[in-house]
This record gives sequence, structure tokens and C-alpha cells, in this order.
Amino acid sequence: MSSDPEVSALAINVAIPQALRWTDTRRGEAFTLTTLNVRLLPDGRLAAKAYGRPVGGGRGAYVSFPVPDKPELAALVAGAASRAGALWAAHRGLG
Repeated sequence: MSSDPEVSALAINVAIPQALRWTDTRRGEAFTLTTLNVRLLPDGRLAAKAYGRPVGGGRGAYVSFPVPDKPELAALVAGAASRAGALWAAHRGLG
């Protein structure tokens, strides 16, 4: 057994603050994007996709959207990744 376990994925979900939310359309249906899924890639870069709910209500499909290239959203992603890293580093083990 290796002393360094192989980790295949590191991902966090981040709530998008109301002021940064946006609407996008997929398959003719408008969605309000409320959550980011941020992944740490093997090379250390971050990747993010946005998810949300149909504007018209209901659950809708689980559909991902690209995150717009805006400084405020990039700062949210970077801040969330740093916060998640601090939380992981301070873990207290199982139980």
C-alpha cells in the first residue's frame, strides 16, 4: 500500500450570492444559476460549472452551464477554493 493514497477528485459546491447570480438558457428553458461546482484539477488549476433552477419553477433537469469570465465570479471561485483548502487542512478525522 502506498503511503500517499491516490485521490481522484476534489470538488466543492459553492452558493452564488444573490448579487452575482445570472440567467442562462438551455434547450429553450431559462435557468437562474445559483450554485457553482468547483473542481481542483490534477495540475492545480480550478475548473467551475454553474447549476441552477428553471426560472419558471420546478426542478428541471440537472444541466451545467459555463461560468462567465467575470472578475467577481473568478474571485468567488478562488476564495471558495482557499476556504475549502483551509477546512480540509483542519480536519479532525473520522467520527
